[in-house]
Amino acid sequence: MNRMHRLDNPIWQALISTHAHFAEAHNGARKFPPQVSVLAGFCEPAPESYNSLAALLHPDERVGLFLEQPPDPPAPWTTDRTTPLLQMLCERRSPKTVHPNPAVIRLTEDDVPEMLALTKLTNPGPFGARTHEMGDYFGIRIAGTLAAMAGERLKLPGYTEISAVCTHPDHLGHGYASVLIATLIDRIFSRGEQPVLHVLPENNRAIQVYERLGFTKRAMLQLAVLRLNPA
Repeated sequence: MNRMHRLDNPIWQALISTHAHFAEAHNGARKFPPQVSVLAGFCEPAPESYNSLAALLHPDERVGLFLEQPPDPPAPWTTDRTTPLLQMLCERRSPKTVHPNPAVIRLTEDDVPEMLALTKLTNPGPFGARTHEMGDYFGIRIAGTLAAMAGERLKLPGYTEISAVCTHPDHLGHGYASVLIATLIDRIFSRGEQPVLHVLPENNRAIQVYERLGFTKRAMLQLAVLRLNPA
């Protein structure tokens, strides 16, 4: 029987390895603290795994799972949202060079209010007050304002996920996202790892950008956002 590839269950693999220091754990389930990430995972989507995860949740807390199949959680779980999620892997640097002009800057704790504002405006995916602790985040400032950003989210042996790729609507069309992604690709490869990312399959514009930067389609996962019904 073939063993599951790490990237088929990336949240779980991150929480039992590189990101284990973040993990809130109960039996066969793990999750990030809510201010870090809404993501959670388990080894397999069995009823006992959902029960273990339920024991970790606070009232009204929602969690996001990456699954191989659409979710089928037992009561008292409710599925708020489920949608296909394309996983793309960069196995080698693209020969196309993206020059960092304007300059790329590393974002710090002081930049968190602007990072939160930009992600709230552009909705690249959940981004909390401590999400920046998961990896390195970079941005481009125009006239002192954060115009674009991208960074590292899930980390597991051999792979780092690029996430929170977003550009302020006033600064679209200048290729800032490509510059930031290329910067992250180089950094990830320099550590001997491979970049991976996740994108909605209908986002054709983004997929084309990622393909130009060296990403190829690897797998179709399912994004599930779940919550517990009130007792």
